Amino acid sequence: MEANRTKRRSKPSPAGAERRKVKPLQKVRTHIQGLDEILEGGLPARRTALIVGASGTGKSVLGLEFLYRGALNGEPGIFIGFEESAEAIRKNAATLGWDLASLERKNKLFLMEARVSPDTVISGKFSLKGLLAIIDGKRKELRAKRIVIDAIEVLLRLFDDPGRMRSELHTLNDWLGEQGMTAILTVKPGRGASPSIYEEFLDSMADSVIALDQRVTNRVTTRSLRVVKCRGSSYGRNEYPFVITEDGIVVVPITTVGLMHKPFGKKVSTGNSRLDSILGGGYPRGSCVLFVGEQGTGKTLFVSIFVESVCSRGEKVLYVSFEESEEMMIHNLLSAGVDLRPARNSGRLEFITAYPESMGPEEHLIKMLNRIDAFHPDHVVVDAISACERMGGRQAAFDYLMRAINACKARGITILLTNQSRGRKDFTEISGNGISSLVDTVIRLEYVRLVGETNRILEVMKTRGSAHSTQKHEYVISDTGIDILDVYAGEGGLLTGTARLEQEVKEAIKARQREMEIKMKEREIKHLKAELETESARLREAVQTAELELAKLRLEQELEEQLQHIRKKIRGMNLNSIKDTLRKRNPERRRKGRKGATK
Repeated sequence: MEANRTKRRSKPSPAGAERRKVKPLQKVRTHIQGLDEILEGGLPARRTALIVGASGTGKSVLGLEFLYRGALNGEPGIFIGFEESAEAIRKNAATLGWDLASLERKNKLFLMEARVSPDTVISGKFSLKGLLAIIDGKRKELRAKRIVIDAIEVLLRLFDDPGRMRSELHTLNDWLGEQGMTAILTVKPGRGASPSIYEEFLDSMADSVIALDQRVTNRVTTRSLRVVKCRGSSYGRNEYPFVITEDGIVVVPITTVGLMHKPFGKKVSTGNSRLDSILGGGYPRGSCVLFVGEQGTGKTLFVSIFVESVCSRGEKVLYVSFEESEEMMIHNLLSAGVDLRPARNSGRLEFITAYPESMGPEEHLIKMLNRIDAFHPDHVVVDAISACERMGGRQAAFDYLMRAINACKARGITILLTNQSRGRKDFTEISGNGISSLVDTVIRLEYVRLVGETNRILEVMKTRGSAHSTQKHEYVISDTGIDILDVYAGEGGLLTGTARLEQEVKEAIKARQREMEIKMKEREIKHLKAELETESARLREAVQTAELELAKLRLEQELEEQLQHIRKKIRGMNLNSIKDTLRKRNPERRRKGRKGATK
């Protein structure tokens, strides 16, 4: 307990703890594409690395490329081969474009044939010390920084005495540690269930161990690499596929892929104005677009219309085809009014055509990436991703597509994919390879089968970061391309083909009938208005007559009232008063009466 308390007291607090000074291990770059990324900088400098693998896994190529790339970068090296002659090594290297003879003349590389006769070893006359003395002389002459000892198991298997073999290995290990060179030993494991004596010793002797493997999956061969150990350094611990290309080894560190996608650029036209309108302006530049549909729905035609459009504007496209040859595809597209020959002839369109099963996914991927780096396309087409499973299975297809999409997005390249579905309506058929989350725009093409005919409809299922039409659209493929029709919905939903035409005729007839009914109603209203005017005139005349009659009656009533008034007065007056009254009321009549009497 006291010891524990003392231990706890002696432990520094986080606030007062001194930071440990970490000195990183010095490393030497292999200059092999992808390998330095896995080794996090390269192999430990001035230490020994062991490359283990069966025949055909690429041990010798890896070791030789380590020397070749180092010599090109100012680090001379020595290659010691116990299996092949120096001339054979030069010829094999020439197939990869490596001119070893030129480096040898410049004193940057030395190839040493170390093939030993079994009789010499058995007689006891052979010793590694003599060989190492020769190598040391060359090291001083070249000022070599790197050394590769290839197929050392050829020599070690000649030693019948395990003690002597261990002694020779100790001699080699001590010598490598004294010379200060970065060394690679290549060894082929034995065929037994347990490792041989020299294998166990080499594993413990080496500071780094890299295991190479070659396997066949679904009749497709794949090479892989795994760093077993690397003393004093961190490294990628997964298994990584690699290929031997025309330029050398390329390691594909799929599991180290980072998300470095660039943001979308401005939208680029699809080549079809109606589709541009449906997508809100076109495809986002730098995005991933997927066309999914059954065979014959026009997936290749849609992407080819886009290719023709962008190439006509001076942009470049790389077209990867797994189902048709270059010439056959160009010929077939002519029947739909799409001519890719001008784009190809101008150098703005390049093709990669190959059967998926012709090589593994890593080789397909590296072939595409190398062409992208050389051609610098603005857009890439992969037609069709449904064929990628033939590269070695579903996982192989996923690895290929994930890397391809990530590589294009990281470079700001628009990538268009086509996928042949089996006609199912569920979302598992969108990509079929588990890459739906990487796809930004999905356009589904499908058949609508009616009695006696089949039509095609288009639906945008998603387009990330952009508004788009949510309706289904019928489209027609003709000798002039693709014509996307307006949305037409009837009582039973979206109508296409003959049903659409029939419904259009019915509605046209209804429209004409309605138009005729409107005209008849307008005439009826006009007639009623005329009758109304006539009746109004008659009524106005009757009103006027009635008004005149009313005026007459009122006048007669007034006269009657006056007469009655006069009668009342007459009853209360004598005759003379009446005469006087009459005279006052009508003096003119009196004067006229006098004149008449005189006459």
